[in-house]
Amino acid sequence: MTTDILSTPAPARGKSIRSRERKALLYGLLFTLPATLGFILFTAGPMIASFILSLTDYNVFKSRTNFIGFDHYAVLLSGKDELFTKSLGVTFYYVVLKVPVTILISFAIALLLNMNVKGRSIFRTIIYLPNIVPAVATSIIWMWLLNPDLGLVNTALSWLHLPTGQWLYAEGSVIPSVVITTLWGIGGTVVIFLAGLSGIPDQYYEAIEVDGGGWRHKLLHITIPMISPTLFFNTVMTLIGSFQVFSEAYILTQGGPNNASLFYLFYLWRTAFRDTEMGYASALAWIMFAIILVFTLLVFRTAKSWVYYEGDERS
Repeated sequence: MTTDILSTPAPARGKSIRSRERKALLYGLLFTLPATLGFILFTAGPMIASFILSLTDYNVFKSRTNFIGFDHYAVLLSGKDELFTKSLGVTFYYVVLKVPVTILISFAIALLLNMNVKGRSIFRTIIYLPNIVPAVATSIIWMWLLNPDLGLVNTALSWLHLPTGQWLYAEGSVIPSVVITTLWGIGGTVVIFLAGLSGIPDQYYEAIEVDGGGWRHKLLHITIPMISPTLFFNTVMTLIGSFQVFSEAYILTQGGPNNASLFYLFYLWRTAFRDTEMGYASALAWIMFAIILVFTLLVFRTAKSWVYYEGDERS
């Protein structure tokens, strides 16, 4: 067969190769067509439509829609909308608390579950089970647990003669309380950390032991550098998810008390579906998109100094 190919004239061989390449390209396009159409119809299309709506005063109950340009963005960025500023502050406060707490606790649990102990698979299952429970059911359970009068948390604290709290019903404690309720569902992050930990070769830990190192040296010089790509991924995903918090505000607090838990996405939803100001809500959505994009790019920029991949030549 090799002799036949070599004996074929060069123009014919080139034509045959181009034909196979076109056929491979056609098959590739056909196989990716469902995903491409889904992206265009359900992601790119709505994004373009929302940007166009953000340049109008579109209201569901108005018979006429006018093009107003960037007026919505001017109002938002000038600080005239106090609820916009409030929701941004609340959301940033939540993100600052949620991201590091989630990463640290998930990583610590993953380290424990990665130990070779009896019943490890059972504990792993228990940690992940809350992710299967619907968010509405979970929020209702937490509403009962954190009830200042009849909740199990305050009851237990009273039995232990410890100070109780208002939790979701006080301005100063509502955001930390919401963060606590979200820690119930960190099983997915733990599983990703476990996948990263399982990929670390045992030879590295054995080399540390031969050199007389302890668990602290293993953690700082082997585990954290080797798991840094997984840590980077979980940080980015947790950051994006934290900016998009909605169900907790919608079910647990309705933005209260006194707008202390008026998360950005909840304010956006209220503007769109309660006040029916779809144009203004679209502008809010694009500002949130820009904020998430900027912070994600910042994390990617800093990743060059602390994320290490296999074969990386950096010290």
